[in-house]
Amino acid sequence: MWRVTVEKDKCVGDGECVEVCPVNVYEMIDGKAEPVNADECLGCESCVEVCEQGAITVEEI
Repeated sequence: MWRVTVEKDKCVGDGECVEVCPVNVYEMIDGKAEPVNADECLGCESCVEVCEQGAITVEEI
């Protein structure tokens, strides 16, 4: 299992994480990425790689 966290103050809302995620973990809510399906996370960290702001953390739990 994976814990997915988005730091809202760092997120610029470009939606890159939404586009790159293979299992649709993220949705854009009020202009920010929100991990609405975090329990679907595969731990691939594609979202971490595309987030230039470093707003996303994926940790194994």
